[in-house]
Amino acid sequence: MRLSAAINSFKSSNLISWKTTGKLQQTLAGCIELSGKTLHSGKVSKVKIWPGFAGEGRYFEFHSNLIPASIDFVRESLLCTTLCKDGYKIRTVEHLLSALEAKGIDNCRIQIQSLDSEDTEVEVPFFDGSANAWVEAIEQVGRKEALDRCGNNVEKLAPHLSEPFYVSRNDSFMVAFPASKVHISCGIDFPKVPAIGCQWFSSAALDDSYEKHIACSRTFCIYEEVEHMCSMGLIKGGSLDNAIVCSATKGWLNPPLRFPDEPCRHKVLDLIGDLSLFARSGSQGFPMARVISFK
Repeated sequence: MRLSAAINSFKSSNLISWKTTGKLQQTLAGCIELSGKTLHSGKVSKVKIWPGFAGEGRYFEFHSNLIPASIDFVRESLLCTTLCKDGYKIRTVEHLLSALEAKGIDNCRIQIQSLDSEDTEVEVPFFDGSANAWVEAIEQVGRKEALDRCGNNVEKLAPHLSEPFYVSRNDSFMVAFPASKVHISCGIDFPKVPAIGCQWFSSAALDDSYEKHIACSRTFCIYEEVEHMCSMGLIKGGSLDNAIVCSATKGWLNPPLRFPDEPCRHKVLDLIGDLSLFARSGSQGFPMARVISFK
């Protein structure tokens, strides 16, 4: 199945049913404000995250344009996840959305701006290449029950699979099995880079293990691919301070790693952020399923 067909299939009402989590929708108890350099453009951007109304979900505000954090607005892009609406783009959203999904922030307004007021696209700050900065900021302001515009609380739903789901491209694949809880197993394979090699990591993902075992894992790249990425106009803001870099012949150039399998854990971080985009109306985005992802 091709990826576009897989997404349409996954969104179909026959494959997914929405069931209660037994919880109420949540939002931030205060406002978060962070700024920093971005990965691909190298520019500085500023993000301010406001508490949101129940039922309205997570959405970005850029130049007064509202862009929901939804799969409906995802556009194909290299080495990041990009949202686009009416000609305005928000790039590299996966780390922020991963933290919001895992920490149960169902509704919020994410106001983002570039220092250049003429820009029609903007990136989320990259910090150290992990989701740590976002998790720490969320922990600092706290979480509270979200109310809708009439002052009522709203039940939180989650997507449940009615049957197994499978998608592949070349030797990469993802499969999801119906389950009562979220569970992720992720594998990567870099046979030409011995210091990384083949790794697997499994986690319940949306419980307390996220902050301790996933959020702090950093973006990684292969040293021999850096020049090619630069020639494509990417990673202008990349450095040894916001990524762990591995050479095929020399191994890790900026150790120590936070975990022996940090690269694989980071793929789980990204996957949570990407699958959070299936959320709607303040629901959980990540499906109640056992998800197995490889490459």
